[in-house]
Amino acid sequence: METLHFRFEAGTRPLAGNPQLVGVVGSGNLEVLIEPAQLNGACEIEVRTAAVGFGATWEAVMADFHARWQLSDARISINDMGATPAVVGLRLDQAVESLTGGTP
Repeated sequence: METLHFRFEAGTRPLAGNPQLVGVVGSGNLEVLIEPAQLNGACEIEVRTAAVGFGATWEAVMADFHARWQLSDARISINDMGATPAVVGLRLDQAVESLTGGTP
């Protein structure tokens, strides 16, 4: 297992509502927990993954996600079992949409 941490500053879209959990931890999939948090406008993401050695790929996917949504005061926890970048993006979008009801 590998744990990765990402933090993006100066987001413009705060979250409202209760924490949301989407997806399932299973082969080729992942679960995402997203929740509002007082982070001075930042978005923090923690990834726990069984696929060790893909930090650069995760960093690129998380940067793309942040550029798309610009979340502020948000904490995201990801438990991954080898999901592809496309599945990661889908689950992240699904989690945000469950709290915002909107699109990027």
